Amino acid sequence: MSQALIIEGLSKEFPRRQKIGIKERFNNILHRNQPSKSDQSKEERVINGGKTFVAVDGVNFSIQQGEIFGLLGPNGAGKTTTIKMISTLLEPTRGKILVNGMDAVKDARRVRQTLGTVLSGERSIYWKLTGRENLEYFGALYGMSREKAKVRAADLLERLELSKRGDELVESYSSGMKQRIALGKALMANPQILLLDEPTVGLDPQAARRLREIILELKGEGRTVLLTTHYMEEADILSDRIAIIDQGKIIALASPTELKAELSEERIIQLTVRGFTEAIKEKIAAIGNIQKVLTYYDDSHETWQITIHSSNGEETIAEIIQVLTSEKIQIQNVNVKDPSLEDVFIHLTGKSLREK
Repeated sequence: MSQALIIEGLSKEFPRRQKIGIKERFNNILHRNQPSKSDQSKEERVINGGKTFVAVDGVNFSIQQGEIFGLLGPNGAGKTTTIKMISTLLEPTRGKILVNGMDAVKDARRVRQTLGTVLSGERSIYWKLTGRENLEYFGALYGMSREKAKVRAADLLERLELSKRGDELVESYSSGMKQRIALGKALMANPQILLLDEPTVGLDPQAARRLREIILELKGEGRTVLLTTHYMEEADILSDRIAIIDQGKIIALASPTELKAELSEERIIQLTVRGFTEAIKEKIAAIGNIQKVLTYYDDSHETWQITIHSSNGEETIAEIIQVLTSEKIQIQNVNVKDPSLEDVFIHLTGKSLREK
């Protein structure tokens, strides 16, 4: 099987912006229309500061044709920056990107013609046009004839279950429908490679489930999909292989089954409690056979979610409960389970995806 995407030593650095005080910001606004050379130099120093922020740091991976490849990590890990470099929207600071053998920097125009891209958090479709008009418009941008674009748009509206709403303005659509139109836009030119950046973020469970089904259908047609997400279950369901990225670096790459097998000797203890403190966390961490203790405060329920990695979950749990009861902590729920992808992420990074 040939490789659809090859990423070698990919890095992206941005100027690091320094904070500007209120007084200096006000002065900049007052003199915005008449900046002196010294002001311009000062502004450059403020913006750049001679420092850079490394968003992506020496990333390497390849994707086989017909594979769904998940890029998994928290917000700010470098997922979207990686997608934008592959789609030619950003130029790498260093490294190489090959798309079907073509260099994404040297041959950007041809590369764009082979890709379908859906970016997260960006309004990539026109809300004042209907769904059908959006698709036909982007078909024209891809160089399709008017008749061919009409036929293709009608086919995609049918496939995406939007035929009945295709002639309504996109601004009246639900979030799930807008996301399906955005996917339809990416499919107009019938690309063999799809770049999907957080495709289900913000969708209700039913809409997210339907979009995942469509992604699996696209894989069944032989298309290659690079999927970024911070939803562990989504990555587990959809991906043939997963790369976990954290702070711009790939820290693990394998199939979901292989990643979870790395923690086969561990058990995960999950507790829901009230009145938890840092001092109690330290007491639990001191118990034998415990590798990690992660805590998360749930504001909506005013409870603490405690996740504990232990090499001997069943025996260790008695000691944990003893510590909690001695501290008069209210225990609402206790569960012992096999490791999940999120547990793998915690094991590798020491934090959960919910942490900033």
